[in-house]
Amino acid sequence: MRKAVGFKELQYEQAERGLQHTNYIVAARDDDEIVGMARVLFDFGYVAYITDVIVVQQYHDQSIKSMMQKVLQFLDDNSVECDYMLYALTVAKGKEGFYEKFGFVQRPNDNQGAGMTKRING
Repeated sequence: MRKAVGFKELQYEQAERGLQHTNYIVAARDDDEIVGMARVLFDFGYVAYITDVIVVQQYHDQSIKSMMQKVLQFLDDNSVECDYMLYALTVAKGKEGFYEKFGFVQRPNDNQGAGMTKRING
């Protein structure tokens, strides 16, 4: 999937370790072909990180919408009602507006800094 959408490719063993430690993963399919995926790293307390939202271009909007609905349902089903929760999502530049439909807000804003990342060897 990563190669199909131009993401940095990973060694098989590294990708396998990442998937083994994923709390939730969802895939979008066209018949038997996987055309998208998303995964969640969740501490089951108050923080969830939604990552690797990857979809082949021709399936973009509908597949991402369906996968995000499933991801958010998983998080809702595994959170205590009225608990403070923070869902973090890294979004490709220019795609922020799509995720606002799901309640995500762009950073920086009045309440949150810009957020930061650090890449090693990438």
